[in-house]
Amino acid sequence: MQILKKIVNLRVNFLLILYAVIFISAQIDAAREYQIKATFLFNFTQFVEWPSESFSSPQSPAVIGILGKDPFGQYLEQAISGESLDKHPLIIKRFNSVEEINNCHVLFIASGKNKTEDVLQKLKGKNILTVSDAGNFTKLGGMVRLYTKNDKINIQINLEAAKAENLAISSKLLKLAEIVKTDKK
Repeated sequence: MQILKKIVNLRVNFLLILYAVIFISAQIDAAREYQIKATFLFNFTQFVEWPSESFSSPQSPAVIGILGKDPFGQYLEQAISGESLDKHPLIIKRFNSVEEINNCHVLFIASGKNKTEDVLQKLKGKNILTVSDAGNFTKLGGMVRLYTKNDKINIQINLEAAKAENLAISSKLLKLAEIVKTDKK
């Protein structure tokens, strides 16, 4: 009986260690995923053109915003450190609600409690490149969706939505993306 208990305890300990290793691996993979997505957000500033009225002055900052819970940690700060969009220094702003957004050029909309369609509706006319990793984001009218498939980050672009906000996306970026359209209701 004592030997049986030791065997059971060893198996339980082994399973706990195995689950811990799997959990830590999943966290590392998620961290790596958002490190890559942070780099994508920076690169979008280099492959998208905004109307001149999107900037209050020739030296005003270009803003990368995050609406909702920030999944990037320090990766986004590292990606944009010392970088600019033309002569506009890149900065990051975090927003808790869509009503706080008055000056933004690229907005990552974190999936979660935000109602995507309501958020996108409130952003109309503000010339903001909207980005998310939420499912169906581009089909709901968002501009760029980052998603993982076969261990790679892929891009979907809703070109209609970008054009409606007077944003010009480089053909170099479009070649890398799957082009989708807004679902009509």
